[in-house]
Amino acid sequence: MNELLQKLEAIYYRFQEVSTLIVDPDIISDMSRFVKLNKEYRDLEDIVIVYKKYKNILDNISNTQNLLQNEQDAEMREMAKLELDELENLKPALEEEIKYLLIPKDPEDDKNAIMELRAGTGGDEACIFVEDCFRMYTLFFKEKGWNYEVLNSQEGGTKGIKEIALEITGEGIYGMLKFESGVHRVQRVPETESQGRVHTSAITVAVLPEAEEVDFELNMSDVRRDTFRASGAGGQHINKTESAIRLTHIPSGLVVECQDGRSQHKNLEKAISVLRSRLYQIELDRVHDERAAHRKTLVSTGDRSAKIRTYNYPQGRITDHRINKTIYNLSSFMNGDIQDMIDALKMAENAEKMKGDN
Repeated sequence: MNELLQKLEAIYYRFQEVSTLIVDPDIISDMSRFVKLNKEYRDLEDIVIVYKKYKNILDNISNTQNLLQNEQDAEMREMAKLELDELENLKPALEEEIKYLLIPKDPEDDKNAIMELRAGTGGDEACIFVEDCFRMYTLFFKEKGWNYEVLNSQEGGTKGIKEIALEITGEGIYGMLKFESGVHRVQRVPETESQGRVHTSAITVAVLPEAEEVDFELNMSDVRRDTFRASGAGGQHINKTESAIRLTHIPSGLVVECQDGRSQHKNLEKAISVLRSRLYQIELDRVHDERAAHRKTLVSTGDRSAKIRTYNYPQGRITDHRINKTIYNLSSFMNGDIQDMIDALKMAENAEKMKGDN
């Protein structure tokens, strides 16, 4: 039996096992386990469908080869040869599809995400670019049918946004947005530049998988909670009550603020969610670093300080430095048309994973 078939047989066995488990009354009553098994069932189902096709082709190849060995009739032999050629031609494409389906999925990919954008070098120009990128991403979210909510924001000195954090909810969000983490560099002539010189500014983007309580248990006795009056735009009510929340995780020193919600309770809830997600990300980074010792990955470096993309306004281009891909349609890109770049990054990561498995 070939190696690919052995892997598929093991998956098919597990699929049958999961199929039995998800109708077990004890499992159904345990919601956490039932949800996990249901997801596993859906993930395995796609592979099992292709496995059945593949097994059918292998069986037919074997039967046709036996027929050729024993058949004396010339016309029957000719028909069998034609059928064998057709089956042999179908096999490689199906094997490639199976290899793609067998690429290990990141269990975080289906999660909602927390996205944080911060101005880096470049003063007001960096703050303006944070606002531009915030707009770009929200237009992309709208296109995907995702919802987002601003958790915390701080205006720039005179223009733009110094930093902003948002929660994005919908289908398969982290898997789509995780490649956006890193330093985004912009080259353009600032509005304030009278000589027409091109300036370079930078912002950082961090995308975290939203951690649920089952993923990471946050001990609230390790957290100091402070309330303060929210600053910035938000209506007349916002400065009258201390609705803004600051959480400090004492063991790590991590600080999270949330002030864009209208109630203290809601801000607390969101701040806990962000803190849990940041601590979960630290744990994930540790695991990824251990894996990276065995297999370097070009796309997901995990290095928040790595310059990943340049937006060059004079030339109307965007270049992603991880995969050396350039798109000459900056205006559309800044209007949320970023799917092509995301798809190219996903393909590059999958190609690497396939290499790593060989």
